[in-house]
Amino acid sequence: MRLGDTAAAVGKGLFAGAAGTVAMTVSSTLEAKLRERGSSSAPSDAAGKVLGIQPRDPAGQARFATVVHWSYGTSWGAVRGLLHAAGLDGAAATAAHFTAIWGSAQAMLPALDVAPPLWESEPKEIAIDAFHHAVYAVATGVAFAALERSSS
Repeated sequence: MRLGDTAAAVGKGLFAGAAGTVAMTVSSTLEAKLRERGSSSAPSDAAGKVLGIQPRDPAGQARFATVVHWSYGTSWGAVRGLLHAAGLDGAAATAAHFTAIWGSAQAMLPALDVAPPLWESEPKEIAIDAFHHAVYAVATGVAFAALERSSS
């Protein structure tokens, strides 16, 4: 694959990642409302630690969480594009993408001390978290495939 083709795949991946972020936002928002729980602060807490950012008030925390959520989800779409550039598509690419995303979260968040490791989490919470990440990976994969078809 030529460099330009790889760049195009990454670009499509970014758009697909934004679509996947929309899907994950919908699934996690509905689940939070059904369970009457607040949204998770772990991703923004982790980003705050890594970047040295500490929002001053709840409004700033909400803005920062939104920026982190959309930036993180969109940027992971680039990985979906790179999987395509490496010759991996379809269900195999979606499975690899899910594994990379969810696996990195399971390593990074406990390492930054913003979420417990899997073995200290309730099985139901693990399943719900995995479900939302699967929604993201599947939606990103579907969006990526649609973008590929439209450019052929």
